[in-house]
Amino acid sequence: MSRARQPPLVTGISPNEGISWTKVTIRGENLGTGPTDLIGLTICGHNCLLTAEWMSASKIVCRVGQAKNDKGDIIVTTKSGGKGTSTVSFKLLKPEKIGILDQSAVWVDEMNYYDMRTDRNKGIPPLSLRPANPLGIEIDKGRFPQKDLEALFPGMSADFTSENFSAAWYLIENHSTTSFDQLKMAVVNLKKQANKKNEGSLAYVKGGLSTFFEAQDALSAIHQKLEADGTEKVEGSMTQKLENVLNRASNTADTLFQEVLGRKDKADSTRNALNVLQRFKFLFNLPLNIERNIQKGDYDVVINDYEKAKSLFGKTEVQVFKKYYAEVETRIEALRELLLDKLLETPSTLHDQKRYIRYLSDLHAPGDPAWQCIGAQHQWILQLMHNCKESYVKEQKGKDILLPMLDLDSDARPSPMGLLSQTASLKRGSSFQSGRDDAWRYKAPQQVVFVEKLTKLVVSQLPNFWKLWISYVNGSLFSETAEKSGQMERSKKNARQRQNDFKKMIQEVMHSLVKLIRGALLPFSLREGESRQYGGWEMKSELSGQWLTHVIQTVRLSSESLTALEIPNDMLQIIQDLILDLRVRCIIVTLQHTAEDIKRLAEKEDWVVDNEGLTSLPSQFEQCIIHSLQSLKTVLDSKPGEASVFQQQKTQEDVCQLSIGIMQVFIDCLEQLSTKPDGDIDTAHLSVDVSSPDLFGSIHEDASLSSEQRLLIALSNCRYLERHTFLNIAEHFEKHGFQGVEKITQVSMESLKELDQRLFEMYIEFKADPIVGSLEPGIYAGYFDWKDCLVPAGVRNYLKEALVNIIAVHAEVFTISKDLVPRVMSRVVEAVSEELSRLMQCVSSFSKNGALQARLEICALRDTVAIYLTPESNSSFKQALEALPQLSSGTDKKLLEELLNKFKSSMHLQLTCFQASSSAMMKT
Repeated sequence: MSRARQPPLVTGISPNEGISWTKVTIRGENLGTGPTDLIGLTICGHNCLLTAEWMSASKIVCRVGQAKNDKGDIIVTTKSGGKGTSTVSFKLLKPEKIGILDQSAVWVDEMNYYDMRTDRNKGIPPLSLRPANPLGIEIDKGRFPQKDLEALFPGMSADFTSENFSAAWYLIENHSTTSFDQLKMAVVNLKKQANKKNEGSLAYVKGGLSTFFEAQDALSAIHQKLEADGTEKVEGSMTQKLENVLNRASNTADTLFQEVLGRKDKADSTRNALNVLQRFKFLFNLPLNIERNIQKGDYDVVINDYEKAKSLFGKTEVQVFKKYYAEVETRIEALRELLLDKLLETPSTLHDQKRYIRYLSDLHAPGDPAWQCIGAQHQWILQLMHNCKESYVKEQKGKDILLPMLDLDSDARPSPMGLLSQTASLKRGSSFQSGRDDAWRYKAPQQVVFVEKLTKLVVSQLPNFWKLWISYVNGSLFSETAEKSGQMERSKKNARQRQNDFKKMIQEVMHSLVKLIRGALLPFSLREGESRQYGGWEMKSELSGQWLTHVIQTVRLSSESLTALEIPNDMLQIIQDLILDLRVRCIIVTLQHTAEDIKRLAEKEDWVVDNEGLTSLPSQFEQCIIHSLQSLKTVLDSKPGEASVFQQQKTQEDVCQLSIGIMQVFIDCLEQLSTKPDGDIDTAHLSVDVSSPDLFGSIHEDASLSSEQRLLIALSNCRYLERHTFLNIAEHFEKHGFQGVEKITQVSMESLKELDQRLFEMYIEFKADPIVGSLEPGIYAGYFDWKDCLVPAGVRNYLKEALVNIIAVHAEVFTISKDLVPRVMSRVVEAVSEELSRLMQCVSSFSKNGALQARLEICALRDTVAIYLTPESNSSFKQALEALPQLSSGTDKKLLEELLNKFKSSMHLQLTCFQASSSAMMKT
């Protein structure tokens, strides 16, 4: 388990030097919680715990022991904090060597004195001591007898420690041979010793100052006691003596120690100043420490130190503290400005923004830094969006940017361009688009790249902007501790007051995003005054449906990303409106481009006819519609929160008209192909489907098609379109949610039927008119007269020629489409029968043979084309027969029957196509 307290720290010791057993005061931090918590104290490596006296957690008093080291640290060890450290040290001084004659303010143990001659301690009586050389020169013992010297100096002694010291005796005994110069040197040494003695007296008095003070205190106590006893005699004698002694001591002390006491007072003042500096060094060093920590970026340390200084010295009345605290406030104000600049600096991460806001809050910065940051971030996002637009508008004149070069920056979102390349429904490169360069799928228009970049920019920046606001609202920008609760409450209160302002910020970002996209893709949807700010693009040509689909997918992904942030839907509704407009525009543009593609189908008609008499044109038309609808599938499908693309009546009407227009374009294409003059048809690419065994070689070997054959092919295509293609397309329209499908189908069918009828009439006119026109000349060839003619010998050649022409029409139609044979043949028979009826009715009278000849030819024609008779043709034949005289004899009837049988027998092969079996086979 970790300790509850910090390790001890010694920050001061007084005095910081001295001899062994010097009493010192130790100061610091975490020096223990009590006397029992103190378990170790060493000074210069010596254990001083026995003499330690614990005063407080910041003060300990002890005596320095006899340490081996002359300088070392003061280490305090406690139970609660463990072994501590020291920022100061103590210097141990050697004890002063006191000689026998040296003055001392303390008692010296004479039994352990210091022998100056041998420089070592000896335990001998002091009376046997011999002093050191007082002259300081070399001693040269003379040879004078001792008895002579005693006689010469009676009662004297050569020992200068003796009261009867004789200098002459000492010189004769020790310096009898010493030169004069050396004696002069001895005089100099004596003067130095005298001066040293005077200085020693002063030091002696200084060292014994406490003794004098103790004596004064003792005398004062005695004086007070005597006063309490009330003895007048003692008071008159002893008190007077003591006062005299005290006065003399006081006067002497004042005289001798005035200078010393002055220096002591100065030293005490200096010591006190140093103690103050040491004790309050935190404040005095704080301005410099703030500067250093700011440079290192340790803002937490600066804030903690500032809080500590503010709590300790914020309300101090001490001038020096005020001065230094003012310096601290100056540094903190500069730090506030620095942090605010960093907070408003862009770009910046959400983590850094929260950190700087918390720092400014802890420093009690004025205003609301969090709201300032939100405002700056809002303006920066808007500026980024407009700068993005301006850069792409300037680059628009350059070449198209390759799609792989899009700067997606490893965006984690699914790439809409990837979806575009993977979606088969968006691929329009089919057989009817072979002329278009396939490289279009790898190029992106400048507007598309701009929308990609713009949405990526918003999606990357807005989440941090929104999260910053959420943190501002719930107060999580500040520490969740009790002392920060006030800041949290103020933040929440400010957020409640500024909700509308922030909502306007989000709406402004959304409006800018939408209008910038509209300016690039839907400039007509902007107001007149907004075009300059949000537009400016050169709209050489409108984007295709594929790129609009890609843009819609991009905006949808952006909307989903913003919805995931839990931004209210009402703020994002403008994006949904943009998506709806883009979807409508995409549908319209796609349908318009589809109409253009279908218009070009006429250029790709190869006139290859299959077994059903169809070319690839109906299939290409249907596939073109299907591909267009498939490319619109993602656009037509409504995502969650999106409205139906057909919710507006105008959209329904526009799409319906465009769909009808597409159908009409193809009908016009068919008409153009069918009615184009022969010289305008490029037959170089025409071919025949050799897999069909029923062509009979009717399509000429030179691979050229006549206008009649093109009409038949067009009629066959029209028939297939009416019965299959248009119905299939209607189903696809309904499947994709198109409105007004019934109207589209109805109008298209009516237009198709009108075309079919026109083409049919044209073909009948081409084929029936020559046959009909040949009847009258054939009938009256050779000046034939119904009134004067021979007995009929058979069907005349004009009728056979007409039947052969009818057979040729049958063969031509059968070659193209079996299903068209009944329709065409019935109309041809109607035309022939009508003409024949008219001719018969125009005859004024018939002879018997003429009536028989006419009846033979009418019956032969009727019986031959019986399977193609219609009520109209039956009526015409009936009217023709009614115009003839009736056969009166059986012989005439028999002759008529024989001639009919002969005709059918002779032309059996040619008339095979008119047999019922062919019709039955044809209808199967």
